[in-house]
Amino acid sequence: MATYKRFEDLPVWRKSADLAARMFDWTTNPQFKGKGDLANQLQRATLSVSNNIAEGFERGSTNELIQFLYIARGSAGEVRSMLCVIERMWQFEELGSDVCEIKKDIESVSRQIRAWTDSLQNSEIKGQRHLNDASKQDYERSKRRSQFLDQQAKFRAEFEAKLNREAEQREDSGKNEA
Repeated sequence: MATYKRFEDLPVWRKSADLAARMFDWTTNPQFKGKGDLANQLQRATLSVSNNIAEGFERGSTNELIQFLYIARGSAGEVRSMLCVIERMWQFEELGSDVCEIKKDIESVSRQIRAWTDSLQNSEIKGQRHLNDASKQDYERSKRRSQFLDQQAKFRAEFEAKLNREAEQREDSGKNEA
């Protein structure tokens, strides 16, 4: 599993930031004129996704990161909701393919956030704020133990396969002698 030191390196942050930049450009279409605050709300909600990923990442505890990821996912849902409303408006018919593409992208971001949140909730790591020398040593010890057990299982499987091959060879040579 990759370890990221900066939120800018997170694939989900990069995708959501690209989507926010795209939204700012897309909402300059003339169809948004006279539609109240729709363009601004789409811009703010889309930007909120990447901003909350970044803020949660910088907080220093897993619980806070999870909290901000849920907020980011909520903002992604808000964007999808507005796009669904836009799909129902005749004024936006010619932007239909853009709407479908943006919905697909924001749904992808939402799924990535959900998967990350699920993995964090099942993790023993509490975040950098909670790390001290003892917890770091425990984590490293646990990691080394897991690697050792994986290597041991691999060795056992290879050894058993070798024994099976040798047994088959003895069996075949016994048949040939008979």
